[in-house]
Amino acid sequence: MHRRTFALLTATATALASVAVITASRADAAAGCQVKYTVSSQWPGGFGAAVDVTNLGDATNGWTLAFSFAAGQTITQLWNGSVTQSGAAVTVKNAAWNPVIATGGTASFGFNGSWTGSNPVPTSFTFNGVTCTGAVTTTAPTTTPATTTPTSTPTTQPTTAPPTTTPPAGTPVKVMALGDSITGSPGCWRALLWQKLPAAKVDFVGTLPGQGCGFTYDGENEGHGGYLATNVANQDLLVGWLAATTPDVVIMHFGTNDVWSSLSTDTVLAAYTRMVTQMRASNPRMKIGVAQIIPMNPSTCTECAARVVALNAAIPAWAAGQTTTASPITVIDQWTGFSTATDTYDGVHPNDAGNVKIADRWYPYVSAAIS
Repeated sequence: MHRRTFALLTATATALASVAVITASRADAAAGCQVKYTVSSQWPGGFGAAVDVTNLGDATNGWTLAFSFAAGQTITQLWNGSVTQSGAAVTVKNAAWNPVIATGGTASFGFNGSWTGSNPVPTSFTFNGVTCTGAVTTTAPTTTPATTTPTSTPTTQPTTAPPTTTPPAGTPVKVMALGDSITGSPGCWRALLWQKLPAAKVDFVGTLPGQGCGFTYDGENEGHGGYLATNVANQDLLVGWLAATTPDVVIMHFGTNDVWSSLSTDTVLAAYTRMVTQMRASNPRMKIGVAQIIPMNPSTCTECAARVVALNAAIPAWAAGQTTTASPITVIDQWTGFSTATDTYDGVHPNDAGNVKIADRWYPYVSAAIS
């Protein structure tokens, strides 16, 4: 695969679970759009969502997407764009780094919101003033409330027998990067990490494609913006992802949204345990790297910083209790030396400097795991 230097673009996104697809055109210009609105995590009073905007018309330099909520929802935080909301009406404009959408290209943004009573998805969008009038399909969110604690092992297993040996010599080692928006959307630390590794020895896998980070790289991943580790565990979502990609190594940075949702350390660790069980059901010799997550200090969560400290402090003992000779768990410290002031652009999501630090911390573990 081609390697070259690059200008790293920072971005992030959040969510998945409800879908709306809309297309339209007009006579005075080649215009049209396809919008994917997804909701993945929903808890009493709050939710996370992501929007992918695909330009079906002429290339644009600057974009605005407008829609309305039907049940009084309010956006509390948005990234990869700027938002204004007046009553039900929401207007999102591009960020400084994503104004251009080529024909067939896609821009993405994510947000957290609040709701009461119900949380229906928007049914109509306009893209640069053009109403998207095509067919709309939606599916109600199916996520378990974030306060649910996993109490049993997964009942769904892969349909094929899991491998019992390590990959043959000379075969690229499959590595799954698992987490939320810090791992994906676009998660450019993965691009940096890939650039440091021997391309012939590693194959990044996942059901999500890579996104733009300034150069071509092996970008497949399971970085689902807005997802909670507890919801992924409770709903056995990882089982399907593992069956589809059969990784040999999992590197997991998960729990930021759980912390944001005020879930206890014990609840998050129970989700970790459930997912480790699923990983080993897929591959009894799975190598598992678990991050002590990067610090967070969002303006809307004054207690989040302390919750991250508590979770990270508990991870080493949890890992020691779960590790086995056949399937070792290694803890990677992503917290020490990471500053929300200089290494994030919003107190949560890494900027260019933060992506470099995350990649550098993962590199020794992944390099050894694929050797």
